[in-house]
Amino acid sequence: MFGSSVYAEIVFWLFAAVAVLPGLAILSGRDIVRQAFWLLLSLTGFAGLYLCLGADFLGFTQVIVYIGGILILFLFGVMLTQKGDVPIKEEAGHGLVVPGIAAGTFTACILLYAALLTPWKEAPRVADTTVEAIGGKVMSTFILPFEVVSVLLLVALVGA
Repeated sequence: MFGSSVYAEIVFWLFAAVAVLPGLAILSGRDIVRQAFWLLLSLTGFAGLYLCLGADFLGFTQVIVYIGGILILFLFGVMLTQKGDVPIKEEAGHGLVVPGIAAGTFTACILLYAALLTPWKEAPRVADTTVEAIGGKVMSTFILPFEVVSVLLLVALVGA
């Protein structure tokens, strides 16, 4: 999307930090509403990463479906049903620290092993948008499944 420049690399690392750092805040948080807002920031970072990689359809779908739909619905559901501050955990689970460290170390070793043995090659950049190609396929080749899904969603909406 940005080409190969210093600007593209700075934007990529900025979105990567915005995607990963709120995840640490989610893990350390005790209030479910604050965790949902951290999740909102993390999902925004992932949407930015998708846009940097040239997957504009996936990036905007992330914003519309996950941030605009599911997360906001979750926040409204929590805020409208809870009375006051609801802590996630009352006491620390010290018995799970050692297995957690072992599982994290094992996973990190496997990921590092796979990353070091993979022959990385840079894929050619696609300048075209993916939305036009996906829209063309949905409105021509896959029109019947699209209509079936739309009728099914209408039935679910009326039923709800």
